[in-house]
Amino acid sequence: MSEDFGLLEPADQPGDEWEKLDVSDTEADRIARRQDREFDEFRKRIKDTEQFKLQESVFDDATLAAVYKLVQDGYVDAFGGPVSTGKEASVFEALGGQAGERPEPGSEVAGGGPEGVTPEREVAVKVYRINSSNFRQMRDYLEGDPRFEGIASDKKAVVLAWTRKEFANLSRAQKAGVRVPEPIAVQRNVLVMELVGHAEERARRLSEVDVENPETAYEVVREYMRRLYGAGLIHGDLSEYNMIIHDGELVIIDLGQAVTVHHPNAGEFLARDCENVATFFTRQGLDVDPDDLRAYVTEPEADPTGEPASGGKTESNAEADGKSTGASDEA
Repeated sequence: MSEDFGLLEPADQPGDEWEKLDVSDTEADRIARRQDREFDEFRKRIKDTEQFKLQESVFDDATLAAVYKLVQDGYVDAFGGPVSTGKEASVFEALGGQAGERPEPGSEVAGGGPEGVTPEREVAVKVYRINSSNFRQMRDYLEGDPRFEGIASDKKAVVLAWTRKEFANLSRAQKAGVRVPEPIAVQRNVLVMELVGHAEERARRLSEVDVENPETAYEVVREYMRRLYGAGLIHGDLSEYNMIIHDGELVIIDLGQAVTVHHPNAGEFLARDCENVATFFTRQGLDVDPDDLRAYVTEPEADPTGEPASGGKTESNAEADGKSTGASDEA
């Protein structure tokens, strides 16, 4: 087998070694260099703080870049100390930036402050550890979720998807009328959301308080479970450890593992949630049957005036939803 190879004819004479090239700075070059300098300064400032020294394993360069982007975009003004620390994620207190929804100056929410004074809003910054997160457990909740079909199998891709999943779940739950921490922004493995309570005085988990009115608390919980289900979500790990009490409100937290009702294990996760909730409120003196709870949660138009499992007459869930759960801070 033979082929003929030809040479291209030069279009013009090549230049010589004294050919002039334009190597002057462009505006894009100057912006890029400034951003690099600012990021280096930000990284040095963060690494010098006590929080970083205590949580150094959390802040790799990729995470620092994500936090820096959130600062640049106006979602975070100042970084504070840790609120909670876990194997998979750490939560830090921070001041929300201008991009976050702050109360209007002078408004009742802002405490009637003078015009022109922008009140600072505390936010929570949740950082997922890419290296130490439970990769296999996360995949169990992600696989089968139609929102994450085709996700890569490496750990980084799973953790980044998990972070976005929690943001999406919080957004959907909030729209459905479930009291959850308000989602504000997400960047890679970093999630910014409402800080419920304060770092110095954190909100208490349901497991840590003396529930003075368990009937009302139970009605609020089951109504939130029903609203989640109506929005196509199942919490997947609901218990007294993933519900907190603050200012008389019951707040559902940790929605990272929440799955859609189309997940192949949705029925199993819902059954477990109902069992956990029934077990807790049975310890509070109520007669709660997990099967009855599941029937209520999955009923498309559940009767809000239905009798509770304890057999006593109660107010409607719509009324109970806006009332205090009657939980005190006595652990």
